[in-house]
Amino acid sequence: MNRIATSSPADSLSDRERAVAERFASGLTYREIGEALFIAPSTVRTHLAAIYEKLGVNNKIALASHINGAARMGLAPSLADALPVLAMFPIECLSSEERWRRFADGLSSDITIDLARYADFPVIAFHTMKSLGSEPADFAADGIALGATYIVSGQLRADDRRVRLTIQLADARSGVSLWSERYDRPAEDIFTLQDSLTESVINVIAGSYGAIATVGRNAVRRKPPASLRVYDLYLLGVEQHNTFSRAGNAEAIRLFSRALELDPTFARAWIELAYSYSIQACHGFGGDLKGAIERWRAAVENALRLDPMDGSVQTCLGDLMGCLGDLEAAERAYRRAFEYGSNHADTLALLAGSRALVAGDPAEAIPLIERAMRLNPLAPPWYFGLQGRILFTAGRHREAIASLHRGAPNSANMLMFLALAQAAVGEGSEAAGLTARLHAEFPEFSVERFIAGYPVTNPDAALAIRHAAGLAKLG
Repeated sequence: MNRIATSSPADSLSDRERAVAERFASGLTYREIGEALFIAPSTVRTHLAAIYEKLGVNNKIALASHINGAARMGLAPSLADALPVLAMFPIECLSSEERWRRFADGLSSDITIDLARYADFPVIAFHTMKSLGSEPADFAADGIALGATYIVSGQLRADDRRVRLTIQLADARSGVSLWSERYDRPAEDIFTLQDSLTESVINVIAGSYGAIATVGRNAVRRKPPASLRVYDLYLLGVEQHNTFSRAGNAEAIRLFSRALELDPTFARAWIELAYSYSIQACHGFGGDLKGAIERWRAAVENALRLDPMDGSVQTCLGDLMGCLGDLEAAERAYRRAFEYGSNHADTLALLAGSRALVAGDPAEAIPLIERAMRLNPLAPPWYFGLQGRILFTAGRHREAIASLHRGAPNSANMLMFLALAQAAVGEGSEAAGLTARLHAEFPEFSVERFIAGYPVTNPDAALAIRHAAGLAKLG
């Protein structure tokens, strides 16, 4: 991005100091900044001391306001031009007991931390938001001062029997409510309750089909192409990617590539680009399996360099390692994926599919996909496609058929697994019709191409697929 010539204190920051300042202002911890920039947390602290002195600020709120303001003036690389920023205000406790006030603070902190881990955009740190001491009437003004695009707020009512949490997502600029939900839970184990509420909130706000992404996509569709920003391109790319069609996948690659031309540090776009190339590999889109795998590898490496603690990229890495024949590396990546993404529905869904087909046990995959669907009641069609192939591999063919009918209708692998499952239960004419459709719509697709490119390295899964393919006369 071009910088304007106006002088500013930000000009005195080195590139490394500017990178630290932007990440700290957007809500990352010392440890997270260190991991992203490959420096020690103590070095992050040293850089921040120098940044505070150079910019003449003495707290994080002032730093965030300065960085966001400078970005809008063109004096620094603009996160605001690329990504929305989310501010989670402390949940207001309407109960008089001190224990519920502590619970509300703990819940606010947990939601903020998990949003920062799982959302596709920066989240302002909770201790920054808590220090504002805002009243609800001040949320919009304080959110704008911090450069927030969206604000999340909530109210908690509790007694000895039940806890009621109301959460709202609003546009920081207009104050218009974009989404709200009420959660009622029995007041039993306080820590289990806190975890349950946190998981419920983050999975309907964050993720590829969360509330913010849905609002964003709806707005982007009304924009002229020339005005699309990095995050707009990313949102449209995710939508195309999730069609799992040849044309949709090609368009997703184009959109993600364009987003990365504008901002090569956008880790989530590299992750989605990697998955798009993996789909190209296993579906036979383009015919060049080796080239697709190499492009997949390059995108994964870029995503790992920028965000090694993202569960989705670790799952994608595991699939790649399986494709390259290194099952031990695949298993390590899947363990890290679960460690980093155990509360994130999208990561769990992807990991479940990989556990069933690449390295693991289909029986182990079933609770993962079921948990993903509980965490995300807005589950997109690809969750059901994954569930269907997992159930098929586990021999639960009737249940697999029901799930696959809810999957992505233009997906080659959905058609394949549906044909396999129907052949396995003796529905030969239905399987034959699907086989004919698969050959007509995806002439470069084959069962063996899917096995090589997904990859299906789990011996039981490969055996089940090949056996049913023989029944379905599907080559």
